[in-house]
Amino acid sequence: MGNTLALQSSLALLGRLLLAVIFVTSGVEKLADPSGTVGYISAANLPLPWAVYLVAVLAELGGSILLVLGYRSRLAALVLAIFTLASALGFHMDFADQNQTIHFMKNIAITGGFLQVMAFGAGALILDARTGRA
Repeated sequence: MGNTLALQSSLALLGRLLLAVIFVTSGVEKLADPSGTVGYISAANLPLPWAVYLVAVLAELGGSILLVLGYRSRLAALVLAIFTLASALGFHMDFADQNQTIHFMKNIAITGGFLQVMAFGAGALILDARTGRA
């Protein structure tokens, strides 16, 4: 039984790391090129591009770091699920473009991963376990 729990805990941590890596990378890229990111947001005709930029950086970096650490994991997963779904709807709805369709489907799949974390928790290897919030 102990081996099963250790395996589940390890796989949950690995899953959180794999979900988070794309958002850490993207958040760092946004910080490195704020003007380019705001231009991309503007080109998608979204309102308040600088505000959207700030929300994106906070969601991607803040949410992914919390998820990896396992601190407030369900809340972080909820924020990232909403952000990822909004990104799919805001940037990847041109289904005539195969690349955009692939990005849309990727975002939907990632949203599903975050919903799994929300539903079943982040596993045993989390900071929340130390604070009694698990």
